[in-house]
Amino acid sequence: MRMNLPGRRVLLALGAALFLTACGAKTDLDAPPVALGDFKLGYNIVVAKNAQKVPPSRNATTEEWEAKLKEALDRRFRRYDGDKLYHLGVNVDAYSLAIPGIPIILAPKSALIISANVWDDAAQTKIHEEPEQLTVFEGLNGETLIGTGLTRRKEKQMDALAANAAQAIENWLLKNREAWFGETGVAAAETSVDATPEPPVN
Repeated sequence: MRMNLPGRRVLLALGAALFLTACGAKTDLDAPPVALGDFKLGYNIVVAKNAQKVPPSRNATTEEWEAKLKEALDRRFRRYDGDKLYHLGVNVDAYSLAIPGIPIILAPKSALIISANVWDDAAQTKIHEEPEQLTVFEGLNGETLIGTGLTRRKEKQMDALAANAAQAIENWLLKNREAWFGETGVAAAETSVDATPEPPVN
């Protein structure tokens, strides 16, 4: 069966990303969250049934990805206590979980591609036009430099990717907080972020 054009693009994007490195999520969940206006998380919907595995990769089930991402999103976004409900919808587009047995010089990096959407509960509509596609990695440390297929179990790889995906979504929301969540003036200036029905997911 021939893969459609969007599917090929996802695979190409992830294939190129596997040999790059990126900073992982900061250990910041114990600190007060950065101001995000009137945001309060309502539904947290994750769909992984169409996720494409990019080899070489360990296997992960739809249920595993959905559980890991929902847990990470809850942990990050339930900290916000604004006055208005917003729903998050996340598709898992593609993933690769580094496998053991690859020479260190060729050790692949685990990576995850997701598409995120935000819904306004009161208006029952998305607050942006197109899904935001994000690519995340496990992070950069001693384990990932030699390939986490040799140093981490699959569950730990997925935990790291899910946590980084949740933070990537948070950073995306923070960049748009004035337009979407009414975060303006002194509060926004003082909390600047470093650059770099159940709603349907699409």
